[in-house]
Amino acid sequence: MSADAPPQDPKCPVGEQSCDWLDELVKLRGRVDRLEELVSHDPLTNLYNVRHFQEALPVVMERTRRTHRPASLIMVDLDHFKRINDTWGHEVGNVALKQTARILCHQVRIVDTVCRYGGEEFIIVLPDTGLRPAIRIAERIRNEIAEKPVRHDRGEFHMTASMGVEVHLPDDERSAEELIESVDRLLYQAKESGRNRVCHADMRTTEKKKGITADERKALRGLFGEED
Repeated sequence: MSADAPPQDPKCPVGEQSCDWLDELVKLRGRVDRLEELVSHDPLTNLYNVRHFQEALPVVMERTRRTHRPASLIMVDLDHFKRINDTWGHEVGNVALKQTARILCHQVRIVDTVCRYGGEEFIIVLPDTGLRPAIRIAERIRNEIAEKPVRHDRGEFHMTASMGVEVHLPDDERSAEELIESVDRLLYQAKESGRNRVCHADMRTTEKKKGITADERKALRGLFGEED
């Protein structure tokens, strides 16, 4: 049986239609599944949480070292979120967070990992993704957040987000913590530069260090169906 195959429904070993211990086993299985979800997911947005992110990022970085394909991080922070809570209340703030989570998931692939990093901050892990396509994804996210109004019982409003984008290359010796610190600095730079923008690692330096060829750039763009 494959490790990903769903577990089969348990059956009574003596063939009884009603079995107390079997009913209890089913209840326990449900509780375990729920606990596993709580451990790895944020209950408000249903995105992965920080704990899952901290486990997933080193795995993706190791994959980069083995496959020699880059991986990227996008850190997202909603601008002036405290003002939203102060103006409309925390329940409406939660609506804004849920909408942001949906937008993030809409703009990425199944293989990408979207996490609620804390408060109004989110982080996305993009395996097999170079800096250029990661920036394009971040810009699409930024645009959708800015263009889509947050609607609630008392009206609607628009919000914006600032983002940092960093890339992890095969020869990158930084630790996971150092990579996170770097993308956090880029996010802070976006905030300091006026918000509602994407700041990223230097494109020319990154591509020169990677030694990326025109064919490799074309292949990376092809992953997202985009032209030069």
